[in-house]
Amino acid sequence: MADENELVCASEFIKDRLYFATLRGKPRSTANTHYFCVDDELVYENFYADFGPLNLAMVYRYCCKLNKKLKSFSLAKKKIVHYTSFDARKRANAAYLIGSYAIIYLKMTPEEAYRPLVSGNNPPFLPFRDASFGACTYNLNLIDALHGMYRALQNGFINFETFDVDEYEHYEKVENGDFNWIVPNKFLAFSGPHPKSKIENGYPLHAPEAYFPYFRKHNVTTIIRLNKKIYDARRFTDAGFDHYDLFFVDGSTPSDSIVRRFIQICENAEGAIAVHCKAGLGRTGTLIGCYMMKHFRFTAGECISYIRICRPGSIIGPQQHWLEEQQAKMWVQGDIFRAKQKENKLKDRATVSRILSGVDDISIQDTDRAYQNNDYADYEEEYVPPVTRSSLSMTQGDKLRAIKARKHPRSASTGAIKISSNNSQGVMSPLKSSKVSSSSSVIKRTTRSTASTATAALKSSLRLASSQPIIHHRRKDRDRIHKSMEKTDEIKVAELSRGNNKLSDITAADFRGSPVIKYNTRSTNAPLKPTHTYY
Repeated sequence: MADENELVCASEFIKDRLYFATLRGKPRSTANTHYFCVDDELVYENFYADFGPLNLAMVYRYCCKLNKKLKSFSLAKKKIVHYTSFDARKRANAAYLIGSYAIIYLKMTPEEAYRPLVSGNNPPFLPFRDASFGACTYNLNLIDALHGMYRALQNGFINFETFDVDEYEHYEKVENGDFNWIVPNKFLAFSGPHPKSKIENGYPLHAPEAYFPYFRKHNVTTIIRLNKKIYDARRFTDAGFDHYDLFFVDGSTPSDSIVRRFIQICENAEGAIAVHCKAGLGRTGTLIGCYMMKHFRFTAGECISYIRICRPGSIIGPQQHWLEEQQAKMWVQGDIFRAKQKENKLKDRATVSRILSGVDDISIQDTDRAYQNNDYADYEEEYVPPVTRSSLSMTQGDKLRAIKARKHPRSASTGAIKISSNNSQGVMSPLKSSKVSSSSSVIKRTTRSTASTATAALKSSLRLASSQPIIHHRRKDRDRIHKSMEKTDEIKVAELSRGNNKLSDITAADFRGSPVIKYNTRSTNAPLKPTHTYY
């Protein structure tokens, strides 16, 4: 009877078997009931006043723990009670854990998992908040967090059968790279690289080269930088990656043109995309959230909660409200995008049928029509100066990175990021050689700084991407190239002559509504440097 009285206010998830309760004390397990608590075992590491939700690794560890108890022979005839204290923050996280378990393993909907938590005399749960300093202006409720988990599960973003918890916990640490997968095989969020790997004021900094092995192993082909220039983008492009600059101010929200450009780049990327700002939290999570709303119909609340589960501290301050405002627009754009895709598939089938029927005259439409449909007419071409020591100041991103660096003990050395040998995330495929391409949607920056790099690139075999003709020139065709280039104003050639007068760089750009990236060629001995970038 004592046990029955103790469970009067408990939330039942499996009849006569699994319960969740809020208790003031620490009860002792009895012959009929087993109590356990994870409040002091799975602890959220806050930046400021934020306290949850707990990250994906902690959800995984909780689920493993609970599954083990439910399968235990010694507990087979006992009621299992996950209890928590009246500490509002710990209670919210505990409820999120068992609610997530109910969604993942008991196949409940968010509403079904939430209902027993708030039924009866159970007090309400404290809403989660962002990692900004100051008053909270946006409440992320428990039901929002459960919806985020449910939506991610539906889209295949979460699979605890293959989830590598050790890899997750390794790479989320600052000293090991500070990155997390948001959408498996599509989006990786990481802290901004620095010119040189070192430890500065106790904070480990990683150069671009430190990420190359992991990126190549996981088919990351594109890097998008959202903060000011700290490292030279050519360190990525010379290694075969595509690199884009879409700068907007730390802690702010992006313009419509930046959102369009970001989504366009991601829709056309051949592999996974690694996105970073200063700390890889606010601006990074905001733009990834836009893509998720457009292509997976996440709500703003689902985006915010799921991205924070993957990478705690993401999406800050006004960015939360801005995502709410963008939700309807992203959904409409997603519906249009999918309708066009369906229409194009039907057209492709019709085209194949005509070819098989004996059509022998296929004309290539003039690309000049691109000028008539300028999607980026309002995309301003503006120069973003590189960050200098005199311009450095503690921004929101700097503060968040510094706080995160203090959370874990670390070694006093930095270097290449080690690759986990038992990884199960992403498709393992070698990185394709960076190419010069003409595309209807994006301009790919592929700068080469030395003649040897250009020669290696020319020798590389380039695979034809669908609907993206590849321009591949050899040095022996140099004279023919110059003649043909004079007849069109769609391609600008940047040529750098060194000693033996070898062709060291040819860059082709698609001018379909995008500003030209101009190069400074005053000095024949200096590497090509773009004088403008996207802002």
